[in-house]
Amino acid sequence: MTNTQDIIKKGTTTVGIVCKDGIVLAADKRVTLGGSLVSNKNVEKVIKITDDIAITTAGMVSDIQLITKLIKAELKLKNIRTSKKATVKEAANLLATIVYQNIRKFSPILGVTGFLLGGGDHTGFYLYEIGPDGSTLINDDFATEGSGMVMALGVLDTLYKKDMTIAEGIKLVVKAINAAMQRDTATGEGIDVITITKDGVKKVLTKRVSYTVEE
Repeated sequence: MTNTQDIIKKGTTTVGIVCKDGIVLAADKRVTLGGSLVSNKNVEKVIKITDDIAITTAGMVSDIQLITKLIKAELKLKNIRTSKKATVKEAANLLATIVYQNIRKFSPILGVTGFLLGGGDHTGFYLYEIGPDGSTLINDDFATEGSGMVMALGVLDTLYKKDMTIAEGIKLVVKAINAAMQRDTATGEGIDVITITKDGVKKVLTKRVSYTVEE
C-alpha cells in the first residue's frame, strides 16, 4: 500500500535576506517526486506577484500554483478597488490566510506549502516567512525554507552581516543555495535570484548548473 506521506514529500531550498537597500530572494530549480525522482529541472520558484513584492515557493506544486494565482488576483483586486497598493504586511497577512485555509480544507492529500515573501512599500523593505500552517513571521536578517535549509542556514549564520548591500546579498544567497546543492538531493539544477529595491522587483540572475554555482 502506498504511503501518502511518501508521495507528498517535497524538496527544495529557498533563501531570503534583508539588505540595507532592499531584499534578495533566491531558490534552486529542481522539482522532485517524493524527494528521490527528479521530475523537472527548470522550475521558477521565485515569483513576482506585484511590482514591489515577490515570493519564493516550496511544497506541493499544485497547491503552490493555486495559491500564487489567488494572491496575485487578490492584490490586483485590492489595487483596483482602493486605488492603493497593498503594503508588504497586508500582502503577507493575506497570503498567510490563504495558506491557512488551504491546509485546513478536507482533502485526501495534505496541501503542504512554504513561502518567503519579500517586498517594499512606503515604510521600508520587509521579509516574511509564511509557514505551512499559515503562521506569519517577520525576519530582520534572513530566512530559508525547504529540505536544504540546514545547509543554507550554516552559510547564512556564518556570513550574513547587518547592512549588507544588495550586491553582497546576491553573492551570499548564491553561496547558500550552492551549499544546499552539494548535500541535499532534492535541491539542484540551478538558481534564480530576484532583488527588490526602490526600483521594484528585478530578476538579476538565472543560472543552470550541475553541481556548483560560480560567482
